[in-house]
Amino acid sequence: MSRLFQDLRYGCRTLRKSAMFTAIAIWTLALGVGANSAIFTLVNAVLLRPLPFPEPDRLVFIWEDTNLFGLKDSVVSLANYADWRAQNHVFQQMGALESRTYRLT
Repeated sequence: MSRLFQDLRYGCRTLRKSAMFTAIAIWTLALGVGANSAIFTLVNAVLLRPLPFPEPDRLVFIWEDTNLFGLKDSVVSLANYADWRAQNHVFQQMGALESRTYRLT
């Protein structure tokens, strides 16, 4: 046990002698731990946790095929969604989602 304390004291003395190296090493470790924590939090929230719905394997996503107009997998217009919902005999429930993407050039 005394050998461990001697090694720790020697390590602290060495780190005190080279303060710039110590600061860079601590900064690098802190940055690495922070980046890994952020990435794990994102992966955990998006990929690992189940969806907050009962039976998420039964969810479906529906879109309109508008290849005629040069658009692939176009979003459904509100009028079409209302018609689909009124004539629905297959799905238990239907919901609409609007998403937008922007390009910065």
